[in-house]
Amino acid sequence: MSTAPSRRRPLRTVLIAAVLLGLIGGAWYWSDHRAQPDAAAGGHGGMRGGAGSSHAQPVSVTGAKTMDIRVWLNALGTVTPRNLVTVHTQVDGTLLKVNFNEGQMVKSGQVLVEIDPRPFQIALDQARGQLTRDTALLDNARIDLTRYQKLLAKDAIPSQQVDTQNALVRQYQGTVETDRSLVANAQLQLGWTHVTAPSSGRIGLRQVDPGNQVHTTDANGLASIAQLQPTTVLFAVPEADLPAINQRLAKQEAIPVEAWDRDQKSHLADGRLLTTDNQIDPTTGTIKIKAEFANRDNALFPNQFVNVRLLLDTQRQVVAVPTAAVLRGDKGSFVYRVEAGGSVAMIPVTPGTIDGDWMAVTGEIKAGDKLVTDGTDKLRDGAKVEVIVPGAKNAEAGGKGGKSRPKGGWKHKAASDSAQ
Repeated sequence: MSTAPSRRRPLRTVLIAAVLLGLIGGAWYWSDHRAQPDAAAGGHGGMRGGAGSSHAQPVSVTGAKTMDIRVWLNALGTVTPRNLVTVHTQVDGTLLKVNFNEGQMVKSGQVLVEIDPRPFQIALDQARGQLTRDTALLDNARIDLTRYQKLLAKDAIPSQQVDTQNALVRQYQGTVETDRSLVANAQLQLGWTHVTAPSSGRIGLRQVDPGNQVHTTDANGLASIAQLQPTTVLFAVPEADLPAINQRLAKQEAIPVEAWDRDQKSHLADGRLLTTDNQIDPTTGTIKIKAEFANRDNALFPNQFVNVRLLLDTQRQVVAVPTAAVLRGDKGSFVYRVEAGGSVAMIPVTPGTIDGDWMAVTGEIKAGDKLVTDGTDKLRDGAKVEVIVPGAKNAEAGGKGGKSRPKGGWKHKAASDSAQ
């Protein structure tokens, strides 16, 4: 009785193992055959957007157009004050008072500093006293000359005495003229004790504090003044562009010039070409050019580095395309044009002048052609595309129960509709 159950246990174990193996095999067969269609579907999806695929590649397009393209000449420039003056004293003395604040705008003729005037006032008084004395001597000599002339007419004195007196009068006249010059010089020296601004502009940091002795030979002077309104920018252009510039200058045409910051992101000021240098630099093959800017907002500062754009010419009504649409390959530059059937065609173009985001081109492109500007990574000649218009407003649902697209969503157009 005890041996029967023990014989059934191996058989039961074998049956359980067989059932488990069958379940495992069935699961493997099902998963293997189910994965193949998924892999096939995934491989088809990977070809989406390529040539010969039934799926369309989403792209953004912009139409070519006819427009004026400006020919800009780019250069690097330095802001140079129209006038840069170092203020020096004309007399030696003690600096008593400073009448300006560092960095303020000053006007021509404004009193900047005052020097002790007392020594110069004394010198002026001495010169005036000398003039008064010599003037009196001259008047007395003239009276004597008149008296001698009357006596000579009566033969009361010799003529030599009259001649001597006449020479004395002329001598005193010379002395008086010298005295008058000394008075004028003393007045000038006294006036120089009030140092005035020689020109208008922004004054810099003062070099001397009140109480110090100042001299005419001081190298740094008292301060410097830079004229900012108007100001100039000095830059260099290639000598090849000089004929076109001279041609416009000869016609007295105003040549616009723009000043941009170091990163070419901020437009600082607008000006005009002022003049060119009189010789070309043989080492660099460039010529220096000076442009003038009104600089009413003081956006340009002396010795500031700026990027300069000079409007050299304007190409009238040429075919232009977005710069983002022009691609470069082994055979040159080309664009993708959306055709009427919803596919794209690779069109060779010859790039021209760039003006901002637009480029003048020549080739089989005309105004109105829809050109791909975004989504060109996987495009091929003849590929199907779907035009996407970013930022389009939500289309209102038609009829009751219609659903509108989410706010801020994308609006799709058929490529054939956009190409028409």
